[in-house]
Amino acid sequence: MEQMGNIGSEVDRVIGWKQKNQEEFATKALYRSLELLDLTTGDRRWRGGKLKELTRVRELLCDVFVGENQYSISWEFFSKYFYAFALAARRRREVG
Repeated sequence: MEQMGNIGSEVDRVIGWKQKNQEEFATKALYRSLELLDLTTGDRRWRGGKLKELTRVRELLCDVFVGENQYSISWEFFSKYFYAFALAARRRREVG
């Protein structure tokens, strides 16, 4: 949960820089988010359906931010998607 929340923070940075028309910073944040995703998929704990979801999210990020957005996904989709993980990680820390 926490790792996905961290990836989401980078994705939110991509969105923020895009909204400010700062393409260089947006690109750097995108590369960091993809790097975090790649490191996460390399972790043996992420197998089966989880790995499939991670690779799909990576594909969608690339399509939306550098591709043609053939799936018509909004930037806000990613904020909402990753926010759920950040919220779950926070709740887990509060309980644990």
